Amino acid sequence: MTNNNPYETSESSIGGSPDSAVSVQNITKNYGKQTVLDNVSFEIPKNSIFGIIGPNGAGKTTLFSIAAGFLKANSGSIHVLGINVEHVSKLMGRFSMLPQDAEFQAGIPVLEQLTMFAELNGMDKVEARKAALEALKIVGLEEVAKKAARTLSHGMSKRVALCQAFIGNPEVILLDEPTAGLDPDNARNVRDLIREYSKNKTVIISSHNLKEIQNICHNVAILDKGKLVENSSMDNLVASRNVIRVELNEDASAEVQAALLALDCVIEVISTDSQSFDLVTQNTGRKETLKAIYGVMGEHDIYPKSIQEGESLESRFLQVTGGKSDGSSSS
Repeated sequence: MTNNNPYETSESSIGGSPDSAVSVQNITKNYGKQTVLDNVSFEIPKNSIFGIIGPNGAGKTTLFSIAAGFLKANSGSIHVLGINVEHVSKLMGRFSMLPQDAEFQAGIPVLEQLTMFAELNGMDKVEARKAALEALKIVGLEEVAKKAARTLSHGMSKRVALCQAFIGNPEVILLDEPTAGLDPDNARNVRDLIREYSKNKTVIISSHNLKEIQNICHNVAILDKGKLVENSSMDNLVASRNVIRVELNEDASAEVQAALLALDCVIEVISTDSQSFDLVTQNTGRKETLKAIYGVMGEHDIYPKSIQEGESLESRFLQVTGGKSDGSSSS
């Protein structure tokens, strides 16, 4: 008998840990002789914001494409909510993805396009329109519903694209570079939206903005040359009582960094961008160490924006990938 229920799952399509929203199991992907993903396995906890990062060419986009059902792995499997993504149609309405370069048709009103996306998720016309309007309300852009997509600014277009990913209240959402190309204010708005509307959902973000990933994600996986090189909670990944993160309101001069390195309590200065660096310190009294650091800053008339204990994600990223930064620390 033919099974006409698209939501009914066969025994062979179900897998992964019951505590995970997404289970990546021994994924390998080759393009000819090139191995893009090499036996990658990790779990993404339910109801978390999870970051996937790595240098250019690490395999992030390929992994996203396999998870979304756009590509087929040579071996291994990915299960979303217990369902093998080879049967991705069974996840209709529960699983969504926002590609990095998602675009809308220039001359068609935004609401019509969002309604169409909702219908593709299995809603009828009335439900789809209601869901599209609700999604626009979520991102604070109800007023653009009847406008053609070409009339929107870049920041508005990004927020409307985010609507597409949240339509219908999916349980798992993939976001590929959701703030790429946005100015700091619009980027902050998008991050706030993700935080606010990710409650009771699993959101997976791929980004080159490591400060953003550190600020928003609960867990992170780092890929390098197709291999998984780190997978941890963010707290565990950056925890270190012997590292102090310093962020300035201006560029950090070589003179200031040299003065800090000259302190008896400082072992190493690791620059993460022009206004931020990590200080690897001796295992001595924290009060005395901080007093010495502030003293050097004061002598050079520099007032830090923040000083925090623990590594920056950028610093940890450079360690595990061999120092191959590609501008990831930009804010």
